[in-house]
Amino acid sequence: MNLKPFVYTAAVSLLGLAAACSSSDKSKTTDSETLTVAAEEVTPQDSVQLFPYSAEFFQNAERKGNGMDSTWAETKTGLKYAIIEQKEGPKPSATDAVTVHYAGQLTNGMKFDSSYDRHEPATFPLNQVIKGWTEGLQLMSVGSIYEFYIPSELGYGEQGMPPAGIPGGAPLMFRVELLKIGE
Repeated sequence: MNLKPFVYTAAVSLLGLAAACSSSDKSKTTDSETLTVAAEEVTPQDSVQLFPYSAEFFQNAERKGNGMDSTWAETKTGLKYAIIEQKEGPKPSATDAVTVHYAGQLTNGMKFDSSYDRHEPATFPLNQVIKGWTEGLQLMSVGSIYEFYIPSELGYGEQGMPPAGIPGGAPLMFRVELLKIGE
C-alpha cells in the first residue's frame, strides 16, 4: 500500500493551507464538543513533551514579549526559533517544495502530529502551509534542525484546527528537520 499520498494529505491538512489560515471569513467560535473529544482521545504517549520547556515557560515568555532565553531568536512577525543543529547549504524559498521530519505540540505538552511517529517524512509546497512554517523553513539549510514557537496568528489563528485538537488562539511548538528542497 502506497502511503505517500496519505502522508502528504495528512501533513498538508494538519499544517493547513495558507489561505485557510489567513481567512478572516472563518467563524471565531470553536466547537467545544469537538475539542473535548480530541482531548479525550489523547493517550499518555501522545502527551509526551517533545521540548524541554514547560507550558509556564511559554506563558511567561508571551507575557514578557520576547522573554525567551538567549538561545531563542525572534523575527519581525513574532516567530520564535531556536537552532538545534545548523548546516551550511541552500535554503528554500516560499515557492519550493520541501521534505521534512517534524513533531508538533501545544504549549501544554499535548503532541498533535509527528512525521517521526509515522516513520516517514512529509513533502509539501512551502507556500501551502501555515505562515509560521513558510517563514521559519526559509531560515533553514538542508540538514538543519530548528525548534519553532509559532504564535497563533502565524498558525491556525482564532479558528484553530479542532479536528487535530488545536484550539483557537493556540500557539504551536514544532521541532523541524529540513531533509530536502524540491520533490
